[in-house]
Amino acid sequence: MILALDVHYKDDGSAKSVGVLFNLKDSQPKEILVAYLEETDEYIPGEFYKRELLCLLKIVEKVSMHDLEAIVIDGYVYIDNEKRFGLGGYLWQTLNEQIPIIGVAKNFYHGNNETVKQIYRGKSKKPLYISSVGLELDTASDFITQMPGEFRIPHLLKQLDTITKEK
Repeated sequence: MILALDVHYKDDGSAKSVGVLFNLKDSQPKEILVAYLEETDEYIPGEFYKRELLCLLKIVEKVSMHDLEAIVIDGYVYIDNEKRFGLGGYLWQTLNEQIPIIGVAKNFYHGNNETVKQIYRGKSKKPLYISSVGLELDTASDFITQMPGEFRIPHLLKQLDTITKEK
């Protein structure tokens, strides 16, 4: 199973974390996991992972680690060419480097072109930026490319985003 994770922050400082469990060729989740946090840390520029990591772990703790092949996050594994960790790297480290992490970012992050691979899905002229740790970058990129959906964002990741933003 693969676990995809996302978080939505509300104006009152609370957050909703959502995870979807699926297999590679699935077009619908096997299971949807939700966690609410009444309070989150403030956003600190350059330290986004500190705010987001806690939220992601609320979902990860609901899943058997033995059942997971990989975790997909909305963001980067590395933030630069020197391989300084982004959110995905910190999640991998927190999980004792046991579960591969695939980062799927929608926007280019300056100074980070050697640790990502651009992929194009559907008819989109705008790429997704894939990064990974614990899994070869080409394998991770192929995985995201193969996910069902005819648009830039794979169907399940788009569905995850929608669920995360629902009340």
